[in-house]
Amino acid sequence: MARYTKHEILSIVREEDVKLVRLQFTDILGTAKNITITVEQLEKALENEILFDGSSIQGFVRIQESDMYLYPDPNTFVILPWDSNGSKVARIICDVYTADRQPFAGCPRYVLKRAIANAEKMGYKLFVGPEPEFFLFKTDENGEPIIETNDKGGYFDLSPVDKGEAAREDIVFALQSIGFKIEASHHECAPGQHEIDFKYDDALSTADNIATFRIVTRIIAQKHGLHASFIPKPIFGEAGSGMHIHQSLFSNQVNVFYDKDDPLGLSKICRNYIAGILKHARAFTAITNPCVNSYKRLVPGYEAPVYVAWSTKNRSSLVRIPSATGEGTRIELRSPDPVANPYLALAVTLEAGLEGIRNNLAPGPECYNNIFEMTDEERQKAGIPSLPTSLFEALEVLKTDEVIKRALGEHVFTNYVNAKTIEWNRYRTQVHKWELDEYLSIT
Repeated sequence: MARYTKHEILSIVREEDVKLVRLQFTDILGTAKNITITVEQLEKALENEILFDGSSIQGFVRIQESDMYLYPDPNTFVILPWDSNGSKVARIICDVYTADRQPFAGCPRYVLKRAIANAEKMGYKLFVGPEPEFFLFKTDENGEPIIETNDKGGYFDLSPVDKGEAAREDIVFALQSIGFKIEASHHECAPGQHEIDFKYDDALSTADNIATFRIVTRIIAQKHGLHASFIPKPIFGEAGSGMHIHQSLFSNQVNVFYDKDDPLGLSKICRNYIAGILKHARAFTAITNPCVNSYKRLVPGYEAPVYVAWSTKNRSSLVRIPSATGEGTRIELRSPDPVANPYLALAVTLEAGLEGIRNNLAPGPECYNNIFEMTDEERQKAGIPSLPTSLFEALEVLKTDEVIKRALGEHVFTNYVNAKTIEWNRYRTQVHKWELDEYLSIT
């Protein structure tokens, strides 16, 4: 993305005749929020003088602590690729500050910034490349989404089988118009399923880009009469949607994950980082796979990882090492899904990897076998644990991991677990259609 000063933003807004500006931020659960101001209020906003009621936002503050400030990040300024009633609209992503002008501990962007600062203290900078997947569903006569796709396409299919191609292309064009560098876009395995990959960037920019990507994708899909859904497993019997996260650490513009003298091209730092990821994977799954439905994707048979292992080629492993070397050396974390809060997901995975480096952890041997085909005894002998099988189990594991709890901070940890426990209990206590179909006629 472009880098702007406050004065440059004010000049661009005047030249482009922008009328409205959206001040965007994210709640603890990853939902994008915004306050829209008129262009006349923009200078005030850029001076960090816009207040809002934080007590109305999930997991923020109590009503007696409600006043909070938005601090716009000028580097995130873009003019959106659509208008509002014929007027141009711009967007700036903001950090949230308390009434006494301190960074708010419950701001997910601040949580990631804190993790980035910890990496910088060790001399590292994290770069991330995401691969978000999504479904395009039809809508009914009221514009509400229905679980019916607009194509029967499969992996890499083209028109006319891939009827979502036009919408996907328009999403790509819209993203490019606001500075995204798109590397690939294609139809995915399941009918109606798509993937758009954009170029890696520093961790904060990538988290901002993921949040922006979800908004742009939904709005452009609407213009095609479709609903874009990032739910991990919307259709039984079909592949679910993931968001593989490619990560690499740099120091002084050098990729420290690469070692030309290593047989696999992996440095000791990279192996330490992988070990930290593996050690804390079960705990951070509650963050990277944050909803009840996430765990219906994490099952054997659909290429989604289920077991905590690493490999250079084996796609059944949690962490895969792509074949690129040199500056392109990286790890691919395959478990996250696209509904995860990108700021929290990157923060906890980064802190897990850094912990591996600090403690000189070893990842254990590479797994060459297809883990899905191994027996329980074989996996146990190989020391390969399973990821949590439900949101409840993931939350219970999260509660025991001090590294991941510290990465989140007390405020986010407490409010996140409380919110997700309520979500789990709502699911647990409801009667679902499957139960009625399975039992009603025979009991």
